[in-house]
Amino acid sequence: MTDDGEFLSADDARILALESSVLTGHTLKLMILAPGEPLDLEALRASVAQRLGAEPRATQRVELGAGAPRWVAAEGFDIAHHVRRRAGGECATPEDLRREVSELMSEHLDRARPLWTLDLIGPLADGSEAIAARMHHAMVDGIAGMRFLEAILLDVHDASRHDASPRDAAPAPVYPSTSGTNEWIRLPEVIARELGQPGSKSPFDRPITAARDVAFAVAPLDGLKVIGASRPQHATINDVLLAAVAGGLDAWLGAHAAHLDLRAQVPVSLHHRDEDASAAGNHDSFINVDLELGTSDPLLRLDRISARTRAEKQAGDASLLYDLFHALGAIPGMDAVAHRVADSPREFSLAISNVPGPRIPVAVAGRRVDRLFSSSEPGSHHALRIAAISHANEIGIGFCTDPTAVPRVEALAEAVGRAYGELHRAALGSDR
Repeated sequence: MTDDGEFLSADDARILALESSVLTGHTLKLMILAPGEPLDLEALRASVAQRLGAEPRATQRVELGAGAPRWVAAEGFDIAHHVRRRAGGECATPEDLRREVSELMSEHLDRARPLWTLDLIGPLADGSEAIAARMHHAMVDGIAGMRFLEAILLDVHDASRHDASPRDAAPAPVYPSTSGTNEWIRLPEVIARELGQPGSKSPFDRPITAARDVAFAVAPLDGLKVIGASRPQHATINDVLLAAVAGGLDAWLGAHAAHLDLRAQVPVSLHHRDEDASAAGNHDSFINVDLELGTSDPLLRLDRISARTRAEKQAGDASLLYDLFHALGAIPGMDAVAHRVADSPREFSLAISNVPGPRIPVAVAGRRVDRLFSSSEPGSHHALRIAAISHANEIGIGFCTDPTAVPRVEALAEAVGRAYGELHRAALGSDR
């Protein structure tokens, strides 16, 4: 840190540079609060303002100058610009809420201010309210974004029964290190596995506009765990989630799916449990996973996906790719070339992320969070994005598209819900 501010990391600066007239660069977390009296906006602002000291980025903005972008103090910071009630049309139904969140996903954050907002939406007809939290990806990745919200907004629900904090309840996974010199010997094998198997032309390989359409689905965490435990070689929660999404995509795409070889890029957080809990910014990599469309047996699809992710994790592909891209970033021109190859729609068709959220129920201003969802924006030539997040005993799944490129996203969300039921029946013989 200097008197002139702190330079953005190379990862954060690259993500900031991706923002355009059609890309906003932010992620959104949607919290559905239990029915009750409408939230007191001024009291919420005061509470959030009191907690901002734990998150330096909360009161910093990005300054663009002759050199690299920097984080600098936002003079005249006003909490009212960041915690506000969503103005505009009436929001009484889930469809109204989808419309409001879709509009927020398409609106850019103000670069003259810190890159986050909390928008209160509702009350809905049933007395529930929603908070849509937007945070720029240059400020946080998935893990860091949840830490940010836990620091400034979320509390443990019914603290008398729970001693843990939301942050303690959602540790980041630990992945194999690739610091050893002989790890680089495996590099050709990793590149061949992750980047050397281009698939068919993707139905999501389309240019996008600034328009957004979102939809949401829910799956029980215990159900995902039970399905995974039922397999001869244990499948992870994320494996089961990928299999359910693949089944939903298969049904949603119809007969066209049988001719597609779609791969999902799965972001992998490289944050560690013992790092500074206030650490923000991006520290993630990825693995690419064949979604096995056209496979009629949902359990065979799950087993194939699980075998692939197991091999990639055991080999430390994500960590080695992270090191590779950072090494290439030191060579002029190579960073852009490497990312152009890795981001090709033939290398992966869509991104499917899964972020661990609080393992215990959380609340905002004493109101329990009934549902938690995540939404991440699509990209050019990757016009569908799927983002999942866990909370207590559920996983909320968010779907985001440009409706001019990929319409009917709500039908996809419904198809994924049905595919989860089919997977559960195949594994255990029931829908529970």
